Amino acid sequence: MTTRLDGRSLRALAHPLRLRILDALRFDGPSNSTRLAKLVGESTGTVSWHLRQLAQYGFVEDETECGNNRERWWRAASRKEVVHTSELNGAAVSSVLEELLRWSFGRVGQYLHEDWPEPWRAAGTVTEWTELRLTADQLRELTGRLTGVVEEFLRVAPEPEALPVVVQLQAFARRPPRSPDE
Repeated sequence: MTTRLDGRSLRALAHPLRLRILDALRFDGPSNSTRLAKLVGESTGTVSWHLRQLAQYGFVEDETECGNNRERWWRAASRKEVVHTSELNGAAVSSVLEELLRWSFGRVGQYLHEDWPEPWRAAGTVTEWTELRLTADQLRELTGRLTGVVEEFLRVAPEPEALPVVVQLQAFARRPPRSPDE
């Protein structure tokens, strides 16, 4: 399921502890608030409150396959979250999105400082292309095609040695620099 994130849902997500909780559920699987509290270094009550906030906006949901009547288990909701930049007007929403991007790219920094075996190190990339000159329609097509490739891999059953992989795609126009005469 694809969910378009708006300003309210972005604000709900833009809390460092909520992002850590959501990452733990996405990468490590379902958990209860006690286990998550130990993992993120917070109290169970604090984690429970943030889980309810995440649930209110559909980022997490009950995991009924785990636990019992005394403990509530959570899992990350199965969905693709899309932010359309055309819908993000206003300084408040922009600052929230900037915080989310800082968090997201913090993962890249962490990866670069970790010790990975050569096959894994050689398989990843942090790449930037700056030579592209596209129209808005061409940029939309490029974004759609790249998203399609990632979605193809989402449908492939993971092999036993598969690890979680983060794919971050940014595609946006950049204004040309002003000439000194302007």
